[in-house]
Amino acid sequence: MTRSTALSHTPGRFRPLGLVCVALAAFALLAPYSAPAQDVKVVRIGTGPIDTTEFPFGGLVGNAISNPPGSRDCDKGGNCGVPGLIANALSTEGTWSNLQALMRGDIDIALAQSDVAYWAYAGLGDFQGQEPMTRLRVISRLYPASIHLIARKGVKIAGLKDLTGKKLAVDAQGGGTRFTVKALLAAYGVRSSSVNMQTLNITQATAALKANKIDAMMLVSGAPVLALQDFARTAEFTLVPIAGPTAEKLTQAFPFYTAGKIPANSYGQHPDIATLDVGMELVSREDFDNDFGFGIARAVWHERNKSLFEAGHARGKLMDKALSVRTGGVPIQAGAVRYYLSQGLMRLSSAAAARPPVAVNAPAPPTSGQTSGQAPPGQSTSGAPASGPR
Repeated sequence: MTRSTALSHTPGRFRPLGLVCVALAAFALLAPYSAPAQDVKVVRIGTGPIDTTEFPFGGLVGNAISNPPGSRDCDKGGNCGVPGLIANALSTEGTWSNLQALMRGDIDIALAQSDVAYWAYAGLGDFQGQEPMTRLRVISRLYPASIHLIARKGVKIAGLKDLTGKKLAVDAQGGGTRFTVKALLAAYGVRSSSVNMQTLNITQATAALKANKIDAMMLVSGAPVLALQDFARTAEFTLVPIAGPTAEKLTQAFPFYTAGKIPANSYGQHPDIATLDVGMELVSREDFDNDFGFGIARAVWHERNKSLFEAGHARGKLMDKALSVRTGGVPIQAGAVRYYLSQGLMRLSSAAAARPPVAVNAPAPPTSGQTSGQAPPGQSTSGAPASGPR
């Protein structure tokens, strides 16, 4: 008889991605042979709002890492997930909600923005004065999430500096966008207090933009975002570039920011829009089972699962195994370290052997008085890897 166990207690305020569970259960029932008795392990994945990219992508991760008892073996054409594991993707408010739930033990793994994850881990920026989330670990960087700056049609906003005095929606309380927005405003010399930032989820923000109640909104999510595609069918808006010398300096100073673009025609008819990307990571706690950490990292990057991610969302085509350990400063989960060492993606020095390996030495977020693109004293602006992974 199989036995089902969860890795932590059941959360009460997240919505499950039912299709993942149903599909996996059906997959197990339709297996053409009976496997030996095996424990069932259930892992809860915190994702994001249902109309952003992180929710469906969390479902793709769930499918990739799951391999219920009775499933056909990977080398025999079956699922290439972790044997005995069933993943349940849960909709959440986003990164900040996920990190808090992870620390409480309400979920087991989660999607999180790499910039916010690092600042929460190190107790920097908006997290100063709070207990640092030092138990946070990264299983893998997944894909680049796009920073969207969207202006109401007719409002003169050509860049971040033009947000002074404007009404700006920055996401739900549990999201991660507002932390990124504050860091970017500071880098561009705009004080957060000069912008009327309003906490609205993506549904509320698009409705407020359409009703002329706000001037702009910002969102960190992999383009194309479902809610914005729907919005583009009923309203006109302007995608504002985030580019130029300051943006370039940010990519040099902060390893979690890279130059990116919102592809042409993602939301109606428009050209490629230059912007900054933020790494979206799969994170866990330090005490997450090492064998599961190894198996999940291996499953995410298994060659057979590549087509699953690429067919599931456009951001799946931008997943890069070579960047999987580019965490922005949060240590990599010990089980995942074993996998990346076996793949030649990490190296251990004597210094790293005494502490959790860290992929990159990430500086603190910029503050209001800091020169654009300048790293804090004692920090390198190169974004070069620290001793440990390469």
